[in-house]
Amino acid sequence: MTFQTLVKTTFLASVLLSGLQAESIKGRGASFPGPVYKAWTAAYYAETKEQVNYTPTGSGDGIKSIKKRMVDFAGSDKPLKPKSLKKAKLFMFPTVVGAVVLAYNIEGIKDGELKLSRAAIAGIFSGSITHWDDEAILGQNKGLTLPHEAITVAVRADKSGTTFNFTYFLNKLDANIKVSKKPTWKAAKVIAGKSNSGVSANIQQIKNSIGYIEYSFKEKLGLSAAQVENKEGQYINPTLASFQDAAKYATWTADNDFYAVIADPKGATSYPIVAATFILLPYEKEKGNKAVTAFINWAYNNGDKAATDLGYVPLPAVTKDEIRKYWMSKNIK
Repeated sequence: MTFQTLVKTTFLASVLLSGLQAESIKGRGASFPGPVYKAWTAAYYAETKEQVNYTPTGSGDGIKSIKKRMVDFAGSDKPLKPKSLKKAKLFMFPTVVGAVVLAYNIEGIKDGELKLSRAAIAGIFSGSITHWDDEAILGQNKGLTLPHEAITVAVRADKSGTTFNFTYFLNKLDANIKVSKKPTWKAAKVIAGKSNSGVSANIQQIKNSIGYIEYSFKEKLGLSAAQVENKEGQYINPTLASFQDAAKYATWTADNDFYAVIADPKGATSYPIVAATFILLPYEKEKGNKAVTAFINWAYNNGDKAATDLGYVPLPAVTKDEIRKYWMSKNIK
């Protein structure tokens, strides 16, 4: 092969590679589903050689990015209401259900030993409870030695769907706590971190801290998490079974683009802080939308085990079928 031929061959190969890379599907947004999307995209590529790149930057960034058409799809744990979707010319549907856990770092208190009542949780995050040996916490934790140490509250620094769902739950406990993707926290000691991974890292590093994170981050880092009092007055450990018990109370309908906030469900065995996560697609990108829904359809058919292994709850088969009908009606499948 001559040098000129080698150069030409190399150039053509690089053009072809660039073309293939340009065809990859790009998404960004919610960090809440980041672990399961990472598992799904890797398995999807291994099976189909179709590349899906998802960057877990937070729901606020995802919504902003898709509204500006910077990506092919966005992830958001904060569902957008039909009016907002119509204004932004977006479609929306859920992918999986997960849970927010209250992870803590208290010396001598093991995973699942700490019980937090609804009043105690509201007090910690509103700032009315400032120390671990407050009577509101001690009352449910006879036998545990809780220190007279200030509570450091670990929260999100970015606009977050995880925060939206957690504050939605907090608002059920205390109407003075507003639902928000980025609230102004009133706790005495607050440390903010970007994404679920940033909050998790702060909890891991800071003694006497507590924060809200998605369950798989707790599992990955081996963090301790509290039993949480549900609306039936039962203290529930965060487990896949208790998430599944909670998720069965979710209701979905294509009529409102599957809008639903499912935190604090009924049921004696339901874990109370659960949330769905959603995909946002632009009206006008028909080809790109079909590529995204092909990936999600593959995940619906093949990704349930990966989801449950990570502590997420797959959508029921009937909901997946309703979403497929929604895709067909919008010409995005």
